[in-house]
Amino acid sequence: MNKVAVFGKPGSGKSTMSKALSSATGIPLHPLDAIVYKKNGEFVERQIFDKAHESIISSDQWIIDGLGPLDSFNKRLEAADTLIYIDLPYPTSYWFVTKRLLKGLFVKPEGWPDGSSVLKGSLGSYKFLKLSPKFWNDDFTSQLESLSSHKTVHIIRTASALNAFVAELKKPQAIHS
Repeated sequence: MNKVAVFGKPGSGKSTMSKALSSATGIPLHPLDAIVYKKNGEFVERQIFDKAHESIISSDQWIIDGLGPLDSFNKRLEAADTLIYIDLPYPTSYWFVTKRLLKGLFVKPEGWPDGSSVLKGSLGSYKFLKLSPKFWNDDFTSQLESLSSHKTVHIIRTASALNAFVAELKKPQAIHS
C-alpha cells in the first residue's frame, strides 16, 4: 500500500478514515478539498488544481480522499494501488452530513477546508447526495470489483464496518500488515 484513493458519497467518513490510515502507515494524506478550494472557500482555478493533483499522484506515496473533477478521479483510480470505497446507505450519509452540520456550528469539521461555510458546504453535500445514485451505483461497484485482480479494493458498506476498519488501522500491528 503506497498510493491510496479513498472515496464515497458526502458524509461517508472519508476524512476520518483517511486520517487514521495516514497515521497508521505514515503515508502522506492529501485531502482533496485542500487542493480543490482556496482558503476563502472558493474553487481554485482548474489548471492549478490539475498541476497539484498531478504532482501528488506522480509521487511515491499518497492518500487522497474525495472525488473532485471526474477526469482527475479516474486518473487517481488508475494510479492508486489501493482503492477504498465507502458506500454507506443513503440514510446514514444524510445523517452524517446533518451531524457534521450541527457540530460545525461550534467546531470546524475534520478535513473541512479553511474559510469554507459549513452551512453552504452541507447544502452542497445534500444536493450531491440527491444526485449520487447516478454515479455511486451497482455499475460503479462492479467496475471497482473488476480492478481487484491488480489492485487492493476495499468496499465498506456499513458504519460498523467503517468503525471496525478505522479501529484496526489504529492498532499498532496494522502498521506492519
